[in-house]
Amino acid sequence: MAILAVVSGEQVIGEAIDPDGRRVVLLARVWDGKVLRDHAELDGYLPDVLRAVHAPDHVEPDPTYELRRRFHLRGAGPSRWLLAVVSYEQEPARIISAFGNRKDPRSWSA
Repeated sequence: MAILAVVSGEQVIGEAIDPDGRRVVLLARVWDGKVLRDHAELDGYLPDVLRAVHAPDHVEPDPTYELRRRFHLRGAGPSRWLLAVVSYEQEPARIISAFGNRKDPRSWSA
């Protein structure tokens, strides 16, 4: 895993620009300690997680947290959809979770 930068003393292993032009980072601690711990099937899909944020097929607000959004990428990762959750509660924004999902997003219409 290559370290791209350090933000607030934390190692950044990925970075994307969201569709609104905002910088979004992925911290090594989150990738290893949360995403891969909870969803080991995403090992090897880090580029797709970043692509989900940069060029999503669908974006929706988080149902619980006002300053979070869910980015969905179809046909990527180990399932039908790849979902990345981004928190805009700090600067730069951060990917805080990612996982595969077989179900269409709630507000999706093809």
